[in-house]
Amino acid sequence: MDWGKVIYVFFSLMSLTSTAGFLYEHSAVSLFVAASLNLVSTILKIGVRNLLAAELLASSLVADLHLIPAFVYLEVAEKTEVAIALAIGALLANIFSMGLVYIESSKNRDEY
Repeated sequence: MDWGKVIYVFFSLMSLTSTAGFLYEHSAVSLFVAASLNLVSTILKIGVRNLLAAELLASSLVADLHLIPAFVYLEVAEKTEVAIALAIGALLANIFSMGLVYIESSKNRDEY
């Protein structure tokens, strides 16, 4: 078992589910947790060298560039609607990222 991949997929899934958690309960803490986990996920994706590495990193950066402004809009501007809209964009980027992880995992299984 590749423990590096386990940790990498773990943080990707945690980012996805915590973003969904913010959409359920619109609190600054849940949005901060989602953004933090997504940043960790992005950092882990920087050193990955696999078939879809560029696409995975790009989708993670998209989610970062949605969650960070969402937190700013929620806390500074107090615009919950804009924060929710940005979080939905981050959620879609994370779903796309998990789809890429699934495709890559199935491609790696074919090689064995």
